[in-house]
Amino acid sequence: MPAEAHLHHHHGAPSKNSLNRTALSATIHCLTGCAIGEILGLVIGTALGWGTAQTIILAIALAFLFGYALTMLPLLRSGLPFGTALGLAFAADTASITIMEIVDNLIMLAIPGAMNAGLTSPLFWGSLTVALLIAGGFAFPLNRWLIARGRGHAVVHSIHGHRS
Repeated sequence: MPAEAHLHHHHGAPSKNSLNRTALSATIHCLTGCAIGEILGLVIGTALGWGTAQTIILAIALAFLFGYALTMLPLLRSGLPFGTALGLAFAADTASITIMEIVDNLIMLAIPGAMNAGLTSPLFWGSLTVALLIAGGFAFPLNRWLIARGRGHAVVHSIHGHRS
């Protein structure tokens, strides 16, 4: 049984280590969706010659799309109806993706030249990497707090853990 699913079979409070593991797993999951969406949005926006604002809007929209999709896939595979899986994804990921996107984009805007550096520039990729890692650092305590209260990814893991 995965550690994430095991968290929900305890009688009483989860251990600190299992809570941290589950929060880290949720954060990495959200960070993966955000990174895919961000990179794809920035590539598309740059390829189309869009300005910073339009490119950021596209990247944020795709970060949410990919974050939700990564949560929904295992739920759909386990037989949950689409509407139920979508509702769980919204509940599990919205807060985490929101904090990641705010932090990530503020950092990218704050690093001189990062948004205009272009896709072949080490400045762009280095800035994006640093911004995403810092954003994950902000999302981890939020995910941990939500999971400790039976919210966020705790709901997804309990549903997925019981159905798989």
